[in-house]
Amino acid sequence: MAISSLSKITVPLASGDSAASQGLLMPKLQYRFRVSLENFGVSTPTTELTKQVIDVTRPTVAFEPMEIHAYNSKAYLAGKHTWQPITLNLREDVNNAVQKLVGEQLQKQFDFMEQSSPVSGQDYKFTTRIEILDGGNGVYTPNVLETFELYGCFITNANYNSLAYQNNEPVTVTLEMQYDNAIQTDADGGIGVSVPRQNGSLITGGGS
Repeated sequence: MAISSLSKITVPLASGDSAASQGLLMPKLQYRFRVSLENFGVSTPTTELTKQVIDVTRPTVAFEPMEIHAYNSKAYLAGKHTWQPITLNLREDVNNAVQKLVGEQLQKQFDFMEQSSPVSGQDYKFTTRIEILDGGNGVYTPNVLETFELYGCFITNANYNSLAYQNNEPVTVTLEMQYDNAIQTDADGGIGVSVPRQNGSLITGGGS
């Protein structure tokens, strides 16, 4: 097969949108990522957590629809939004670096010995950064393709999971984390990057 024909391995576009050489775009790969936590726990560096990450879920945002009744019809507007919790799975290590940092963060959120709470969210909330990388390493420094920064994070559930004699898998801890807001950045924009707005007075959107 001639190399020039490889550009045809794609979805054909409408005649006005087609190009002589369109081809498929290189996808981002799930296993090329990095997670870092800022102001998490007390000990430094928190890079030990970055090295022990197994997997992480990316943010999910949901809008509450507002129902507007009008004569024979109904229309909808986007109401308040909610950022859904993310889940972070970590391998525990024999030096207890992960265990120590997770325990410190939980203690910041609530002192289990003294049964006392922090004065404000600023005392315990942290920032989570999830980056998708291009695969570079060593001499070839990895480029960041996309970043999600989650602000106002705190642990809502810490699951130390199970142990089993018949299992030779690493010991893990699973953290569920809530956050106040998330900003997405890449080379061309994303969530949090300003977009043009049209000032109008109608509930309904475009179209006839």
